[in-house]
Amino acid sequence: MTADLSQIVKAYDIRGVVPDQWDETLAELFGAAFVRVTDADAIVIGHDMRPSSPGLASAFARGAARLGADVTLIGLCSTDQLYFASGSLGLPGAMFTASHNPAQYNGIKMCRAGAAPVGQDTGLADIRALAEEWTETGAPEAAAKPGTITERDTLADYAAHLRNLVDLTAIRPLKVVVDAGNGMGGHTVPTVFEGLPLDTVPMYFELDGTFPNHEANPLDPKNIVDLQARVLAEGADIGLAFDGDADRCFVVDERGEPVSPSAITALVAARELAKSPGGTIIHNLITSWSVPEVVREQGGEPVRTRVGHSFIKEEMAKTGAIFGGEHSAHYYFKDFWNADTGMLAALHVLAALGGQEGTLSDLVAAYDRYASSGEINSTVADQAASTAKVKATYSGREGVTFDELDGLTVTSADWWFNLRPSNTEPLLRLNVEARDEATMAEVRDEVLALVRATD
Repeated sequence: MTADLSQIVKAYDIRGVVPDQWDETLAELFGAAFVRVTDADAIVIGHDMRPSSPGLASAFARGAARLGADVTLIGLCSTDQLYFASGSLGLPGAMFTASHNPAQYNGIKMCRAGAAPVGQDTGLADIRALAEEWTETGAPEAAAKPGTITERDTLADYAAHLRNLVDLTAIRPLKVVVDAGNGMGGHTVPTVFEGLPLDTVPMYFELDGTFPNHEANPLDPKNIVDLQARVLAEGADIGLAFDGDADRCFVVDERGEPVSPSAITALVAARELAKSPGGTIIHNLITSWSVPEVVREQGGEPVRTRVGHSFIKEEMAKTGAIFGGEHSAHYYFKDFWNADTGMLAALHVLAALGGQEGTLSDLVAAYDRYASSGEINSTVADQAASTAKVKATYSGREGVTFDELDGLTVTSADWWFNLRPSNTEPLLRLNVEARDEATMAEVRDEVLALVRATD
């Protein structure tokens, strides 16, 4: 197969349609390249529930073993379970998943030992270059002594580690609706929640990589409609929704209303600061004003970063931060090798809710202080020109400041917005926040009119 690797090797992972863009032959070369680039003598591999995942993972293992690395296969797992295995075993790892992408897609998320990310600047470009070379010249010469391939179950150890970090044994009983979206949450939730004072109502726990019920992407409001309705029908205390590889978790309150990931970030930050006073908390530049406010109120140090897990993890390592959060419901923990885990964030929310008598909506009100637009995408022909037009419009206004850490952020006393380009599509992404709903709507509509004008 002749592969166009530029189409499937992204900034942070490998992802594409199987078998049109990549297949097991290419997966085997990626396995060999991964071992060569990381210089690993042993690695760990996991996979999600997609039909193509077991075969791709096995092929990757063969490629790695061919170059002399011993391979531990942990089988079906969530992405954060693979990070746990990488961290606890001290091994580089590869997770076969395409998260919430449609069934015909698959991909590989790779990390070095201790769950340290592998991205374009930290090995992924080198892996691509080797795989491209080998598609022309043939597979590399096998090691004198091939590696072994063995299997290991890490689910119980993963669950025990999380439960050791957040104690839920003494909380009041809670009724929890969980929508796994036919993804890996259906595999991990039963073991993690087992024996806790939780009355769990499962939705779509059957592992099915064709996603028969809805796309496993809770960031899109249409994909949590079923969860919202079920929370109300059950009279539940809380609803949780996981994405396909269960590394992200979204929260719905007892009224069926979505809880902002920024509010979850602030809530978890406050809990982590109670354990580690004065700690550093990372937040990306489109999380709410409430996040750095809460961090400072709790005696912590907020640090603002660009959007994206590689920037968050890099900053966490640099600053020794105890926690980091993003608007996309990725939550990063020092206690979890600086990696992201939606499950650990969910346990924090359950512990906070069950540790008091009020409702979830009352609990998060203290952390959800402003009106926000959410992320709004606009298709534009020229991202730079549209952004320049917005900057020019606001540059003459009094009391307005600009920064370009990631796209364009414009800030006033009563509002801010960020306009940043997509790396992969002709889109501009707008996020607006203001002290009240009317101001937010006014700023949102003005910026969208400028971005979407056809002149």
